[in-house]
Amino acid sequence: MEINTKKQLAIILSRLKGFPEPNFRLEQYMTEADFAAEVVWNAFYRREIEEKTIADLGCGTGILGLSTLLMGASKVYFVDIDEKALSTARENLAFLEKELDIELKDKAEFVVSDVKKFDDKVDIVVENPPFGIKGEKHADKVFLEKAMSIAEVVYSFHKKESSKFIEAVAKDNGFKVEGYWEFNWSLKQTMKFHKKKVQKIEVSCWRLVKK
Repeated sequence: MEINTKKQLAIILSRLKGFPEPNFRLEQYMTEADFAAEVVWNAFYRREIEEKTIADLGCGTGILGLSTLLMGASKVYFVDIDEKALSTARENLAFLEKELDIELKDKAEFVVSDVKKFDDKVDIVVENPPFGIKGEKHADKVFLEKAMSIAEVVYSFHKKESSKFIEAVAKDNGFKVEGYWEFNWSLKQTMKFHKKKVQKIEVSCWRLVKK
């Protein structure tokens, strides 16, 4: 089965497993399927996915990286410090292979590592990093700087109000903002400290390109 529309991509991504035991210090929240599909579909039409080498930094359960594999990436590094999350990402890969009758595992490399230690050069980085709210402070900056050190195009999710911060970090690293998408994220009650079943937060995904 081929993925021919953005809607098809979103539907299959919506069936992937989330975090079995989300870690609040790692800020483990699964990227919503519609948002992942929106960003990756746009990147695909910019000819930035097919036959490209991609890194999904802080991949979690793999939704962003897996969506690029479905759209024709030649190789994807799934990088995460949490072995349990990577185990779920592998399960999600196996599910897609069975459901769509395709082979993807030879194109996927799962890397248990702190992103600071990952240095393989790639064409594109896709990431939904920790926002640095509950866990490590400035974690989002660490992810951004790593992404810009290994790729010339970066797609990165952050809180909407981070716009000036994103632009500053991009400028300091020889990158520029070339577009972004705004999303109204439904943050579900997955952590003990969550008081609401669903909380809406404004999130954007920035496309950053090396100057």
